[in-house]
Amino acid sequence: MTYDFNADEIFEMAEQIERNGAKFYRQMAENISDISVSQLFLDLAAMEDEHEKIFASMRKDLSDQERKPTVFDPEGEAALYLRALANLRVFDEEGQEDFVLPEDLPEEEKTRKVLRVAIGLEKDSIAFYLGMKELVPESLGKKKIDDIIKEEMGHVRLLSNKLSRNK
Repeated sequence: MTYDFNADEIFEMAEQIERNGAKFYRQMAENISDISVSQLFLDLAAMEDEHEKIFASMRKDLSDQERKPTVFDPEGEAALYLRALANLRVFDEEGQEDFVLPEDLPEEEKTRKVLRVAIGLEKDSIAFYLGMKELVPESLGKKKIDDIIKEEMGHVRLLSNKLSRNK
């Protein structure tokens, strides 16, 4: 069975991914002694908070057609599936607790490792949104997903710039 996800469902996932991202960045900011990187992570966490608000607002403004379920789902299983995808695939909420930097790692190496992990997670979010965009029919708000992708691409640029300066 295949699903066509509507824009409402995609924005619900985007909100969860942004919450997970903000939590990840705050946790990493606490573990990095490089003040500029720690501040970048706090800034990114704040951006993720703002993105969540933006996506919630965009979701609120969707038309009835864009909210219309694409499959018969009286038990709400599609929404549970989407939440699980958002939690397990991008900025994994449970995996964040498992991501521990070795204590004996030199600080510069620790910083580079965290930056690389963050870039990878942001790229994963872009890939996730690109894939989900393909599942959303034009009539159900497919173009609105582009806004999410552009926001995340900006994060990759910020992190990549910081990584190139920390080499």
